[in-house]
Amino acid sequence: MGPLHGIRIVEIAGIGPTQMCGMLLADMGAQIIRLRRPAAADPGVDVPDRFNLMNRSRPTIDVDLRSDEGRKLVLQLCEKADALFEGFRPGVMERLGLGPDDCMARNERLVYGRMTGWGQDGPLADRAGHDTNYIAIAGALHGIGHADRPPPLPLNLIGDFGGGALYLALGLLAALLEAGRSKKGQVVDAAMVDGTASMLTLFYGLLAGGLWSERRQSNLLDGGAPFARCYVTRDNRFIAVCALETGFFAALLEALAIDDIDPADQYDTDKWPAQAEILASAFRSKTRDEWSEILNGLDACATPVLTLSEAAAHEHARARGTYVDIGGIRQPGPAPRFSRTASEASAAPRDPGDAARRIMLDWGFGEDEIQQLLY
Repeated sequence: MGPLHGIRIVEIAGIGPTQMCGMLLADMGAQIIRLRRPAAADPGVDVPDRFNLMNRSRPTIDVDLRSDEGRKLVLQLCEKADALFEGFRPGVMERLGLGPDDCMARNERLVYGRMTGWGQDGPLADRAGHDTNYIAIAGALHGIGHADRPPPLPLNLIGDFGGGALYLALGLLAALLEAGRSKKGQVVDAAMVDGTASMLTLFYGLLAGGLWSERRQSNLLDGGAPFARCYVTRDNRFIAVCALETGFFAALLEALAIDDIDPADQYDTDKWPAQAEILASAFRSKTRDEWSEILNGLDACATPVLTLSEAAAHEHARARGTYVDIGGIRQPGPAPRFSRTASEASAAPRDPGDAARRIMLDWGFGEDEIQQLLY
């Protein structure tokens, strides 16, 4: 049983960050019933349920939240739940009669999580957006990419999952801990712009101290330093280098047989362009896998850039069991790991109605109530 065994949560289905949050909490053992509107919005890609992996470890049932029956189901679940979370624009749940006041009137200990891009208030609160928009406004996107090109669109790890799902999960768990002491719930306003800004705290400190330039690709951690960037290999693949410490940089230079860069000049920014050219030329002399073999076992902080398929097959991932097979699909397993109450991921139930029924029985609903609410 995972560390969240016994925690009861209602998830109002959405895409991206709420999906990820629900998966994380369910993998850790929380009992979650995921309620999906029949005409729920999608991101433009029709992902078959079998491959919609973030819906794992919990049942998803279709519920018309605009109907009296759907509203009744949510409110009655809230009476027995520890938390509910949703990802609609501000005001949508209120208009459905399912806002925080409505739900917490049924259960004053309920924690009510709200996941949005812009937050519950502010001039942009009602505007549409996606991960890229949120990290652009938060200042993160500007620091990514080459100085002479537009910022590239990164995978939606920063806003949706880092600044969104993880902060929502953290907020829900913190509020649940507090509710255990105060016997009162509260609203958790998780905004991707806030979470992304929070993750930029280091860089605001560097900026205030005159240690960060807002000119892209001119800093230590944005690809400006020759010892912290990616290099092209002979086979047009890549090696990622992040040899920040002089000892690691010296080991890298030795592995590459470079003797015309003095490790003591590592932080002489005037010499960075020339150093970058030397390193680039060296890496182009061999394939990615040849360099991987040479660098393997060295404290040079240089690693191959792997594809998704390659990452799942890497010896370190195999040794740790990072990836698991669920329903015949290779996918990342639960994280983090617990020494005593291990998390466990499972495929989304083939019969979600029956799975939801069994959860509701465990929550204290009677069979007659369940029949009226679910069927």
